[in-house]
Amino acid sequence: MIYIALLRGINVGGHKKIKMSELKESLEQAGLVRVQTYIQSGNVLFDSEETEEALQARMEQTIREAFGFDVSVMLRTLEEWRGILARCPFDTENELAGKRVHVALLTAAPAASAIEALPPWTHPVEKFHINGREIYFQFGEQMQDSKLPNHLMKLKQPMTLRNWNTMSKLAQLAEGMQVKH
Repeated sequence: MIYIALLRGINVGGHKKIKMSELKESLEQAGLVRVQTYIQSGNVLFDSEETEEALQARMEQTIREAFGFDVSVMLRTLEEWRGILARCPFDTENELAGKRVHVALLTAAPAASAIEALPPWTHPVEKFHINGREIYFQFGEQMQDSKLPNHLMKLKQPMTLRNWNTMSKLAQLAEGMQVKH
C-alpha cells in the first residue's frame, strides 16, 4: 500500500531542520521501503502493509531519535489521497488555485463540539470546509496574510497545511509508485 506522510512544522523559519536525504535514510533504517521525499517541507511517500497507527508511531519515534525533537506525522493512503483531492469543494481548475487552495491534514477528525464552538468566520474571499480529517481552505491573495489558519487552531488539533500544487504533485508521485509496484 502506498502511503503519503506529511510532517508538521519542519524546516520553517530555521526551526526543526531536517535534510530530506537524512530523513529518507532514517526512515529506511526504521524499515520503511521505497521511501521518497518531495521538497523540504516534509513530504514523504513510501510503501507498507502496516497500519496507519503503527507507521505514525514508528515515524514519530524515528524522527525524535534521529533529529532530537518531536514532529507530528499525518498519514494517508494513496486511496485516501485520491478522495481528498476529489472532495475539494473549491475551484481547483483556476490557474491561481495552486497557491490559493490549501488542504490541512489532521491526525484525527475534530469533535463536533469543537467545530460548533468555533466563532463564525465571515470573509468575502477566504473560506474553509471541514471534512473528517481534512480542512480545505480558499485564500485571497496570500495565505501568509490570512488569519484563517489561526482561527482554526482553536480546534486544538495537530494539523499541517499544503497548497494545491503540492497536494497534486504528491498524488502524481504516489500514482507513479503504484504503477511501478
